[in-house]
Amino acid sequence: MQSKVRARPAQAPKVGFVSLGCPKATVDSEHILTRLRAEGYLIAPSYESADVVVVNTCGFIDSAVEESLDAIGEAVRENGKVIVTGCLGAKGAVIRDAHPEVLAVTGPHATDEVMTAIHEHLPKPHDPYTDLVPPQGIRLTPKHYAYLKISEGCNHRCSFCIIPSMRGDLVSRPVGEVLQEAEHLVRSGVKELLVISQDTSAYGVDVKYRTGFHKGRPVKTRMNELVAALGELGVWTRLHYVYPYPHVDDVIPLMAEGRVLPYLDVPFQHASPRILKLMKRPASAENNLARVQAWRAACPDITLRSTFIVGFPGETEAEFEEMLDFLDAAELDRVGCFAYSPVDGAAANALPDPVPEDIKHDRLARFMESQASISTRRLAAKVGREMTVLVDGIDDEHVIARSPADAPEIDGIVYVQPDASLKVGEFARVRIDSADTHDLFATVVPS
Repeated sequence: MQSKVRARPAQAPKVGFVSLGCPKATVDSEHILTRLRAEGYLIAPSYESADVVVVNTCGFIDSAVEESLDAIGEAVRENGKVIVTGCLGAKGAVIRDAHPEVLAVTGPHATDEVMTAIHEHLPKPHDPYTDLVPPQGIRLTPKHYAYLKISEGCNHRCSFCIIPSMRGDLVSRPVGEVLQEAEHLVRSGVKELLVISQDTSAYGVDVKYRTGFHKGRPVKTRMNELVAALGELGVWTRLHYVYPYPHVDDVIPLMAEGRVLPYLDVPFQHASPRILKLMKRPASAENNLARVQAWRAACPDITLRSTFIVGFPGETEAEFEEMLDFLDAAELDRVGCFAYSPVDGAAANALPDPVPEDIKHDRLARFMESQASISTRRLAAKVGREMTVLVDGIDDEHVIARSPADAPEIDGIVYVQPDASLKVGEFARVRIDSADTHDLFATVVPS
């Protein structure tokens, strides 16, 4: 019996890619794209030119699930050959029920499984062209900033969250590997490193803060030591998803000294001790207001970003007011807020006393109105100051930049008056002329 020989494409095979979700998913996409290019695949710019399409999905909340299913559907209609990965892939039945035509479904951080599926449906070229892939890999972000993922998974079991069931328990990357990647990125022209994980402050817990090595130097696998090492690279280092544990206090002096950006993304989620306990939040017993005040005393320029949930099951009006009081006292700079949405598989779904939808949305509106006043006041205090910004883009009317207080895509913007000296991906010194609720407006400081 003659065996069937699968014909290879005459040209290098092309893979289309759709990446949804959070920065952690973006890094997963970058790893897959890097492998694809290392093996000689080309990345297709459109559905029509792709031999197969990979869709990296999000599945955290209902709206993200809908967006992911819509994206899969579009890829199926426009191309027909679709491989699905990412967080929604952990619920394979949901994808198969909606789109039975997909070729394969894998879960999150599953680069090997995705590559196996691609190899099955689109055989790789005979010779890998590893010399075409830069050391920093293939990235989806602009050339001047990059996400640096330091771990996978999470050891916490927050009652509203299903991420551990999708991404598993905490697995910290070797510290030497992280620092080597950071150096490759900086050498490639990256001016800002955004450190991400599910819980950045827990980095190294799973390996008991094992000592690693970088360039022959011992470095503990621990957030504080990693951040100190990143602070020596001479670029902006921004910390995301940091829980308010006591050891985080030790990072604040690095910010006050200018070694890393004075910026912390701390997902508080609520201010009521009872609700935090129902949420099973880590560090729920900490005095978060006292910690915020101590951070500000040690580093007055620190920017604090956070997220909150209103309408969690059982939340009373008094507990919601407690959260508003916390906002007023803490004066957080950047805040996002969500009305609680039941997520399939989350333990919080079984909690009693669900909050009616109309009350949830009323509380969300009141929360955001309160925070808008705080944000307006804090930004107004920056008018007249000089600061360094990083230029993200230039159009006909404005130069779009970010200050140390602004993470890309989630925080505000510094709109700078056009100036011939400004270049995308470069730092500039500006003076703040005015402010509104979310953004700043500036002019270049003459050199």
